[in-house]
Amino acid sequence: MADETDLHVGKRLRRRRRLLGMTQQELASQVGVRFQQIQKYECGANRITASRLYDLARAMNVSVQYFFDGMAVQGAVPNAANDAEQMEGDILSQKETLELVRAYYRLSERPRRRLLELAKALEQDTSSTGAA
Repeated sequence: MADETDLHVGKRLRRRRRLLGMTQQELASQVGVRFQQIQKYECGANRITASRLYDLARAMNVSVQYFFDGMAVQGAVPNAANDAEQMEGDILSQKETLELVRAYYRLSERPRRRLLELAKALEQDTSSTGAA
């Protein structure tokens, strides 16, 4: 039976891979394993060694800590990865969110920066007018 930590790390691995629009085969090729191994990691059937976790983190451009973010620590309230506030539901698993992030990363650096600035300006405009 899979350990809670293995399940959590596997879910985070799957989430990040999908967010990047990568197939299991593409990720497996980057870290030197077969896609079946990625499947086993994602469902928590196989544990990921420290060196493999490091390889996966590099391949997906995240810190190793990313895989552990949001885990409860002996009764402590878990924090969402890199979020200042708790989000309702699992926003990163929503199709619209994935499509938006994928489209964002397909842009070159300058348009990405401009889009981010626009989003921040819209957020400030919404909060200053009191609209929800």
